[in-house]
Amino acid sequence: MMGAVSDFAKRFRPSTWTEKDAEEAKLGWHPGHPIPDDPLQWGEHFPRAAHETLKNTQMRRNLGYATGKIRAKRNLRVEEMPDWEGLREAASNIKRAVTADWVRLLEQFEENVTKRGGVVHWARDAEEANAIALNLISAKGVDEVVKVKSMATQEINLNEHLEEHGIKAWETDLAEMIVQLSEDMPSHIVVPAIHRNRAEVKAIFEARMEAAQGLSDEPRVLAMAARAHLRKKFLTAKVALSGANIGVAETGTVGIFESEGNGRMCLTLPETLITIMGIEKLVPRYRDIEVIGQLLPRSATGERMNPYTSFWTGVTEGDGPQEFHIILLDNGRTNVLADEVGREALKCIRCAACMNICPVYRHTGGHAYGSVYPGPIGAVLTPQLLEAYDRSDPASSLPFACSLCGACGDVCPVKIDLPNILVHLRHKSVEANRGGIPNIWDVGMAVSSKVMRSGKAMEAAGKSVQAGRLIAGPNLKISRVPLPVAKAWTRVRDVPAPPAQSFRQWWKAREEEEGGR
Repeated sequence: MMGAVSDFAKRFRPSTWTEKDAEEAKLGWHPGHPIPDDPLQWGEHFPRAAHETLKNTQMRRNLGYATGKIRAKRNLRVEEMPDWEGLREAASNIKRAVTADWVRLLEQFEENVTKRGGVVHWARDAEEANAIALNLISAKGVDEVVKVKSMATQEINLNEHLEEHGIKAWETDLAEMIVQLSEDMPSHIVVPAIHRNRAEVKAIFEARMEAAQGLSDEPRVLAMAARAHLRKKFLTAKVALSGANIGVAETGTVGIFESEGNGRMCLTLPETLITIMGIEKLVPRYRDIEVIGQLLPRSATGERMNPYTSFWTGVTEGDGPQEFHIILLDNGRTNVLADEVGREALKCIRCAACMNICPVYRHTGGHAYGSVYPGPIGAVLTPQLLEAYDRSDPASSLPFACSLCGACGDVCPVKIDLPNILVHLRHKSVEANRGGIPNIWDVGMAVSSKVMRSGKAMEAAGKSVQAGRLIAGPNLKISRVPLPVAKAWTRVRDVPAPPAQSFRQWWKAREEEEGGR
């Protein structure tokens, strides 16, 4: 099948995906998920998408190894901090203060950026942000720009929009460059190519970089090949694009935390810098950087501080870009603000700690979520940004992509109560889908509610459940139950056998014992 471009490739890959690429993919790596028209929502409902990604054993192996390493490093760095919980509480309060006073802080930020020589643009959605960026770049007469890793630009498909108009945006972050070269979608907020191993990266480089032939799969060799590929881009680019990790209302300062130095090159060498910042990235005061700066690197990559932490305030004559534009992006964020419970998600600082610890994400991978925001934070953010609660909308399934183990809430550096938001969004989804033709869950809940309203019915149900001990094996595990729902459940997992004594029996025995005394 790989001798010619498959039907899958013809339907979903960009036109640049050739038969040669397909053959080379066969040798070392496989095509990833297609670049969608809407990166916030693509693909199927989570259960169906996860069913496919779970078949990819290599991807799960890659994810398990990488997230395990990051978690171990994070835990070491957190244990060094005697005031870690105090920092988390401080950051939570800082971000909560932003949502409580958003309009004033945004206006203050605009005033201070403008005062220091920058230009502020406002974008209600992806279309407006892309149009503004395109106009600014076109005015410079260039057909190439260098780019710092940015979730905001990924969210609006900026690279693809620019390419449609003859402008190539070169990703300079190593993992983001791997994703771009493989015409894939990111599967992690901090490490976009976490689903690839180094053998796959080697094959991607050799297939897509002319000078990268005969490489080994040693990380240093691959990094040097990427460096050689990018060096000329850095030195010749007239325009750079970036996102932002933080924006300070008090001073108009913008900041980026990164580990490779590519960001520093993009932020200092080009003549023009265009930054696209989600409006939730604000903090009120310059001193708030101290709190975020301690939490973010430890939570994201297990480092005490990022090797490259860059801040800039407007334009400084003779130093760095002499023209600075910042595009403030809404794109659904004010929808999130309207929900008193869901708005907590706007505190997110994009560290991905919740993803690294989530058992669902680690097994299914980021692509199963069908959004640039996967994992627990994606499960609460994506449906709200899109206002997707109707059952027919794939994003409505994301709040259910969770076992409610609570680990994500425990590790979140800004104390987002992710489990509570997930339950809240599940409730919103159920309410939005009341009426119409009931599905199996509607029927099941209706039957359960009748049983739960009756003491006698509950007692009878308890006795029938206890009868399950009769079909349990010697290890007291039930592996097969014939009932429709239970059969689907036990097809892939064992269920512990019920105890020999039910709660009602225990309570009755306790009362009799107390009465005897």
